[in-house]
Amino acid sequence: MKKNNSLFSWFNIFKKKNSSKKQLKENTQLYNNENNIKNNSFFSKIKQKIENTKNHFSFKIHQFFFKNKIDDNFFKKLEEKLLIFDFGVHTSKEIVNYLFKKYKNNQFKDEKDVYYELKNYLFSIINFDNINQKQFLKNIYKKPYIILLIGVNGVGKTTIAAKLANFYKKLGKSVVLSASDTFRFAAIEQIKLWGNKISIPVFTKKYGTDPSSVIFDSIEFSILNNSDVLIIDTAGRLHNKINLIKELQKNIQVINKKVCSNPNEILLVLDACNGQNSIIQTKLFSEKINKITGIVLTKLDGTAKGGIIFSIVRNFSIPIQYIGNGEKIQDFYEFNAKSFIKNMFS
Repeated sequence: MKKNNSLFSWFNIFKKKNSSKKQLKENTQLYNNENNIKNNSFFSKIKQKIENTKNHFSFKIHQFFFKNKIDDNFFKKLEEKLLIFDFGVHTSKEIVNYLFKKYKNNQFKDEKDVYYELKNYLFSIINFDNINQKQFLKNIYKKPYIILLIGVNGVGKTTIAAKLANFYKKLGKSVVLSASDTFRFAAIEQIKLWGNKISIPVFTKKYGTDPSSVIFDSIEFSILNNSDVLIIDTAGRLHNKINLIKELQKNIQVINKKVCSNPNEILLVLDACNGQNSIIQTKLFSEKINKITGIVLTKLDGTAKGGIIFSIVRNFSIPIQYIGNGEKIQDFYEFNAKSFIKNMFS
């Protein structure tokens, strides 16, 4: 395949001041309308938050395509790049094998075809037909809608609980926060402070109370107050501590006993900065808590290795539902796969 450097003239990093601007047309329909998402709320709000990830990945991948001729060795180098960006061994091999097979079948005319096929394939990995929460919550048929937050210590579950509560409040829903992390006094105080700040009631009991008791009574409190949504903050627990995992299983059983069903959502909170360790956490939590409905990813703005998103979704088929970057209460967004890919490659 003959290398054509001109088709990379659109990369700003290689442009001369007076060079003409050429717009590449994409070879699939998947992104024909991607300019239309520039006004998407997720895209506009999250753009600055993942600037570190975007700049690093976008620059490096553009540079990689510019510097390397498309041949058999190119795909070996691409796999190495994906590993550096935390895509993980399994996911990196899958992506490269997919592209290499197309290359061997002469399905790529030039470098831009490979580039766009990579882009489209990454989109296919993280794209779930998630129900938009704004639409879904208009039709809550059974109150309260119960969301259980789980995860290891230090990933920011309590802050995420507050951000999620504020998110639903902005949708016009009445929300209750349940402080079931009773083993950490600071957690109770922290969630109470958040509750006061965003004017959302927090159900608490004294320090050291059985978490299951807090959960049971917070459900009763929510029912009595006709609350739409109950968000339960649980204690951080190491995924390899069997007794703590059993306690979490007990919490779910209590919810099931009270409302005759599992929580509507069990969200696993992960720190993007933990890289491949997040894979280990997800694996062990999903083995013990097999009803995980989604991932909340924090601190994506603090890492240049955004590939962890693809690795998590591909390995466990659990969708990324929210991104919770930053310290401000409003730094919380529904995940949108198309917008995320657009930003990663812009």
